[in-house]
Amino acid sequence: MLLVEFYSHSTFSINKFYINLENYLRIVIKIKEIKKININVIGMTYTKEPNFTPKDPKEFDFKEIIYEKKDWKATVTINRPEVYNAYSTLTLMEMIEAFHDAAWDNKVAVIILTGAGDKAFCTGGDVKEYRERFTIKPAEYWKWMSIFQEVHDVFRNIGKPTIARINGIVAGGGNEWQMECDLAIAAEHATIQQVGTRVGSVACGGATQWLPIIVGDRRAREILYLCEPISAKKAMEWGLVNEVVPYAEIDAAVDKMCQKLIDKFPECMRYTKQQVNFWKDFVWHQTIGHAKDWLSIHYASWEPLEGMSAFVEKRPPNYKGIRESPHPEFLWGPPSVTCPSCQAKCIPSDFEFCGKCGAKLK
Repeated sequence: MLLVEFYSHSTFSINKFYINLENYLRIVIKIKEIKKININVIGMTYTKEPNFTPKDPKEFDFKEIIYEKKDWKATVTINRPEVYNAYSTLTLMEMIEAFHDAAWDNKVAVIILTGAGDKAFCTGGDVKEYRERFTIKPAEYWKWMSIFQEVHDVFRNIGKPTIARINGIVAGGGNEWQMECDLAIAAEHATIQQVGTRVGSVACGGATQWLPIIVGDRRAREILYLCEPISAKKAMEWGLVNEVVPYAEIDAAVDKMCQKLIDKFPECMRYTKQQVNFWKDFVWHQTIGHAKDWLSIHYASWEPLEGMSAFVEKRPPNYKGIRESPHPEFLWGPPSVTCPSCQAKCIPSDFEFCGKCGAKLK
């Protein structure tokens, strides 16, 4: 809002009031026509106190998450079981709202993150959305990463302990979510894997940063390079989860851990979390900006187009085709040909005909 001062030459009076920028511009245009009033912008200010009052979960109109609060616990459930709880852009935006509310609610001591159903905790970003949107408009991915970065920053700095309730498959960005939680309890049938190098991406939204901290360098490389699922039992042996229980017992196990966390001093818990987060925060802030820019550029290349198309089309990716290509960065060759007929430039080198005039190029 703008605090504006008006001086009227006809009444010799000064008036001050608050106005939004859009209305201010409209008035300025009108005043230029009248030429009888001087107008000065004194400064920008807020007219409302910030509202940190938490809401009843029913007040939110969430479409892709379920948000619940009860008995000192807040639960955020990714509710897209039809795609194994892969998150879309909307999912992340709704999670930001829920996390802010849980952080501000003094009656919430612990936050639980899970997925709907018993098949999957979370399988990362929606590859179909990536294929249809970001391989067509790579610059859009930079904007998407701003949302991704914000939701992770809000969650990591939520000021309260967080528990991953791992109810099934954890893949890709889903593993980044479960690692960002302070603690994790997995059902026996759950598996954890990264998929980046298999689908034409890099798991640098948390996995490349945090896996070496949690499981060690060699195990991190195995998970990231091979993209093979590891069992819940092995995940616990490697320190990737805290506890493994039969699926029928997972809610009781999560509740038991919650009760232990609730019976602690909240301020001491918050600052303990802040201190323990040091290495996660350090490596995240050192790398996430670089990841945001590189991934945006990378989406214009052949690898993500082939990898994500193969995933959506349910076929094996053509890894060797890219390796054997004389120009692996470009699907149809570098834009290096000029049409001898119409002089159109920057035609891909593998094209046999000009896309503009149809003339034969080779």
